Amino acid sequence: MKAATVAPAASVAARRIDVDLGERSYPVHIGPGVRHLLTGILADVGARKVVVVSARPRSLLPATGLPTLHLSARDGEEDKSLATVERMCRAFAKFGLSRADAVVSVGGGTTTDSVGLAAALYHRGLPVIHLPTTLLAQVDASVGGKTAVNLPQGKNLVGQYWQPSAVLCDTDFLGTLPEREWRNGYGEIARAHFIGAGDLRGRPLVEQIAASVACKARIVAADERDAALRHILNYGHTLGHALERATDFALRHGEAVAIGTVFAGRLAGALGRIDEAHVAEHEEVVRDHGLPHRLPAGLRDAELVALMRLDKKAMTGLSFVLSGPQGPELVSSVPEEVVLRVLAEMPREH
Repeated sequence: MKAATVAPAASVAARRIDVDLGERSYPVHIGPGVRHLLTGILADVGARKVVVVSARPRSLLPATGLPTLHLSARDGEEDKSLATVERMCRAFAKFGLSRADAVVSVGGGTTTDSVGLAAALYHRGLPVIHLPTTLLAQVDASVGGKTAVNLPQGKNLVGQYWQPSAVLCDTDFLGTLPEREWRNGYGEIARAHFIGAGDLRGRPLVEQIAASVACKARIVAADERDAALRHILNYGHTLGHALERATDFALRHGEAVAIGTVFAGRLAGALGRIDEAHVAEHEEVVRDHGLPHRLPAGLRDAELVALMRLDKKAMTGLSFVLSGPQGPELVSSVPEEVVLRVLAEMPREH
């Protein structure tokens, strides 16, 4: 994979993307050092005290300017649970947090999701500000107001829509990410290519994040509650989520979505929705971002189909977000035999 670098603060201008949801609108600030906007944002929401839930060392956290309770978190699917949300809410209550206060999340996507859900449920909702510290969380999980935790039966099955008051995507946090975490984020950037973000290959990091966020912001503003258009954000995710579960999360989310994106292109081609050039483009984009494009060895196609039937969108048989003549859209009742044939034709690791 190509090495990813974070430019020094002096050479990169911060970007602001607004998620337009009327009274629930909020800014997403992107660039080096934007975490230091936190004090002003807390003042704007009128918070009197704050709980900071962080999966990062306290030395990296910005000042809040308020009485603050610091709670430690861990990024990872094993902590994305109702038990984690309950522990946070108990700590909020012990600290005396009220609806006049605020919660701040600092970490990757699993921390963002679980803290967002705790903020949505505690006192029936209080302000939350996200400081995503991974590329995956900056381009996807922190924006859009979807909060959720997992059950043994599937990912993100218990959740709530709760929009943040602001999102601070500080690229300084990304400087120490291991290579695999970069791949985890680039999986979502690669799939954004097919839902309206444009070709982001080779563009500066801040521009790639901003374009991905702007694309998601447009979709969320048009369909906050996932009634129709917002389904396209799940491009590549139906097989992706199944792969995560089938590998017991050894395959990271972005890696799984990248493979799911290649599969989505092949499935759309098999259904006659797109031509061979567009099918090939899916694998080209994924590979150009240095991402996996093959199915892991040892997985049974029937198991993957069974897991895909548990997808939240699968109200009528097997459902996938696929490209087509009118662009990406949710396609329901996809014949199982076609899905199995495309899976059998996918390249596999040895």
